[in-house]
Amino acid sequence: MKAVMIAAVVAAGLACAGSANAQEALAKSSGCMNCHDVATKKVGPAFKDIAAKFKGKPDAEAMLVKQLSTGDGHPKVTAKEDD
Repeated sequence: MKAVMIAAVVAAGLACAGSANAQEALAKSSGCMNCHDVATKKVGPAFKDIAAKFKGKPDAEAMLVKQLSTGDGHPKVTAKEDD
């Protein structure tokens, strides 16, 4: 479920890298980019806003994984455990 955390920090990664990278490719292939964008709100919030919301929270990854894997407040995702 690393895809969940990766999606939350894609904005920061892209801002630093300035170009597409493995995390963006994973977000695209997982369908995250259908509802989310790196910097602007679409159907869902921008990744930069998600990252800001969870910044500094030690349980952020666990919270995001739970929300996305159970469909609690977000449509359930079918990301592979390895992702």
